[in-house]
Amino acid sequence: MTALLPEGLRDRLPPFADAAAAIEARVLGAIHAHGYERVDPPLAEFAEALGTRLKAGALHDAVRFVDPVSQRTLAIRPDLTAQVARIAATRMGHHPRPVRLSYAGSVLKLRASQLSPARETRQIGAELFGLDSVAAAQEVVTVAIDALAAANVARPSIDFTLPDLVDTLAAGPLPVGPERLDDLRQRLDAKDAGGVAAIAPDYLPLIAAAGPFEQAVDRLRAFDRDGVLASRIAGLTAIAQTLDGRVAMTLDPTERHGFEYQTWLGFSLFGGGSSVEIGRGGTYTVVHEGGAEEAATGFSLFADRLLGDPPVHDRRRLFVPFGTRAADAARMREAGWVTVAALEAGDTPEAQLCTHLLADGEARAL
Repeated sequence: MTALLPEGLRDRLPPFADAAAAIEARVLGAIHAHGYERVDPPLAEFAEALGTRLKAGALHDAVRFVDPVSQRTLAIRPDLTAQVARIAATRMGHHPRPVRLSYAGSVLKLRASQLSPARETRQIGAELFGLDSVAAAQEVVTVAIDALAAANVARPSIDFTLPDLVDTLAAGPLPVGPERLDDLRQRLDAKDAGGVAAIAPDYLPLIAAAGPFEQAVDRLRAFDRDGVLASRIAGLTAIAQTLDGRVAMTLDPTERHGFEYQTWLGFSLFGGGSSVEIGRGGTYTVVHEGGAEEAATGFSLFADRLLGDPPVHDRRRLFVPFGTRAADAARMREAGWVTVAALEAGDTPEAQLCTHLLADGEARAL
């Protein structure tokens, strides 16, 4: 036997597992307070159905295998959003819109990157089905920030983007041929001024329209001489006003990495001084049976990135000496203590990683 695990998978030990569970409970509680009820989809589904639920939701990142019962290909979920969308469309299709759902669970990716080597992670989030309006986005962004507060994330910030911005401009005032459009998106995403100038120089001001929210919005508004982006700019401004100074805000209007299936709004969540995002959300379209589409708005948090290093967790443990009455230990648990009972006379508080000792009916610090 060996203790080795497959690449990208790992065990979660105390106190990390306890701290993660506590944070997840607080985050789900904050989401539930806004009326989002929890669903719990299975770990695997039929691959074909899972892959077509979202636009651009291909299964290139999913671990697949043949089900010995049905003899059909199953996929282990690489993301929970598509499963929650299925539940909203089928099992809860009768529910008046909008329908608000929350979730938490493990996801598994086929491959990992050097920057994010974990293949199995925990995902926590909330989805609002039936609307992708400014009001829906205001609510979802507020819920996301409340969730970060519940996780005690320090110095939270949000970076907004407009995923369909280039498509909107290319089909209107700044035409770009379909054969060059993907290259233009990539060059803008990479902030490659030379590459953008070689393809469509009129788009160069969009590179400068990124940074602190107020200045970036002003640059974007000045760029939008034809008013094609007026509704999006007004929506962004309304969402920012909803946050009311609770978080730092930035805008990168052409950012598309990770927002391939979002529509008019996307946002990344940061915190704790880290440059790695701890969550992502936005508006998108769900594909239902028969090709029908439904607007939706939501966000997901990457649970492992919510933990500190080491995790912030109250590990108060009360050592109950061998021979102590069970009623005395029960009384301390009712008072909120975690009790660890000695099961033999030679056991010690140090061996059981205890911080306190039960003596004369009271907890004494060690």
